[in-house]
Amino acid sequence: MKRLHLYIIKRFIGPLVVTLIISLFVLLMQFLWVYLDDLVGKGLELNIIAEFLLYTLAMLVPMALPLAMLLASIMTFGDLGENNELLAMKAAGISLFRIMKPVIVLSILISAGAFYFSNRVIPVSYKKLIALMASIRQMRPEIVVKEGVFSNDIDNFSIKVGHRTKNGSMLYDIMIYDHQHDRGNEAVTLADSGTMKITTDKRFMILTLYSGETHEEIQSDNKAARGYPARTDKFKKQIIYSKLAGMELERKDESIFRNQYKALNNKQLQHFVDSISKQVEISSTESSLALNYPAPIVFSLHAMVRNDLAAMPKMRLHKYIDIDSVLQNTNLIVRKQLIGTSLASARINARALTQADELNISNLRNLNRFDTEWHKKFTFSIACLIFFFIGAPLGAIIRKGGMGMPLVISVILFIFYWVTSTTAEKYVREAAYGMWFGVWFSTIIFLPAGVFLTWKAVTDSTVLNVDSYVAFFKKLRFWDKKNQEDIN
Repeated sequence: MKRLHLYIIKRFIGPLVVTLIISLFVLLMQFLWVYLDDLVGKGLELNIIAEFLLYTLAMLVPMALPLAMLLASIMTFGDLGENNELLAMKAAGISLFRIMKPVIVLSILISAGAFYFSNRVIPVSYKKLIALMASIRQMRPEIVVKEGVFSNDIDNFSIKVGHRTKNGSMLYDIMIYDHQHDRGNEAVTLADSGTMKITTDKRFMILTLYSGETHEEIQSDNKAARGYPARTDKFKKQIIYSKLAGMELERKDESIFRNQYKALNNKQLQHFVDSISKQVEISSTESSLALNYPAPIVFSLHAMVRNDLAAMPKMRLHKYIDIDSVLQNTNLIVRKQLIGTSLASARINARALTQADELNISNLRNLNRFDTEWHKKFTFSIACLIFFFIGAPLGAIIRKGGMGMPLVISVILFIFYWVTSTTAEKYVREAAYGMWFGVWFSTIIFLPAGVFLTWKAVTDSTVLNVDSYVAFFKKLRFWDKKNQEDIN
């Protein structure tokens, strides 16, 4: 049996590794397509690009691993069924469950590793990735001087070239406006040719000009003068140094992003959930107490009645004030004041209640984000196990290996899982559904499906045999039998 177990495991690990790599590659291409504008033209070094891709791949594992488990299990057991290997094992008295047993143990280990990965590795990768992304976004793009167009990418200079060589090593018909002193276009340099180089640390630009002249207006202290003197300097070679800001990568401090919910492990998430829950409870309690307090209108009436006691000697003040009686026993001026004060108090109350409600909703959404992330670390690892129990019996039933039918079925099932999971999580964050029901909704759907398919495969049921369903519906066509009896 040990040889058989090793054989099954070897047959499973190969497709698992291949499908995981393919899934990560497809998801990585999608990710890079979204953030392509932030990365292109920054002149990033290879080690920075490799670091960025590494952190991105780590963040994509929770989506790629369940899909790889599903596809690999369907391919493995579908291929075993297509080659009649499952039939030979069953003929030797080995049940399907015993055949699946070594891969079940391996799937449990993979699920445990997936939980550790999501709890320990992903938070660290997320902090490093988001810090690196923020650093890259602050970088200025590479300086690209186009023909016939002024380029302002270089600080304090505006450059235009007539044409340039294909490799960009030589520039011709160069015009440069110097804005170092912030006095407008007072200095312009014309050159027949030149070269432009950026130092390796991307801190300075070296512009070497040949056969040109510089025209500069000289500011005069005489304010009454209508014109300004000008100076022209001719040169055969001139070198211009310019300091470049924002061209190099300045890394952000990762600690800035340490309190984001995706950058926390389960222990830290639980701490934040408890803290935010207390804030939500305190905020809700304060709002409830504010609603239970007497409205400001009562205090206003109470104060105004006290001020108007001379006009109403027969009225006695109690804890409860009859508003109608107060209005009836007051003159028109006091009545208008009471109504105005009541309207102002009602507006203040409505505004305060609206602000309290918005604060409660904001705190609740923030709480749901942290709480959802805590649950997702468990659903991710359990999804790997569930997809194996869906894919393995499904492959044994359909008996099709390769990348054709298994790929189609896997993609359809995974898209359905991803859509239901994402939709339910969105409703949970908006507090429309309960936390446990929303986050575990996909698991609730797919777990019975995995149990059902495993039971059908172990009992050799023809769950996907079309002929069996046709025969079943033929039995239900009792009206044909009745018509036949009437004919007879």
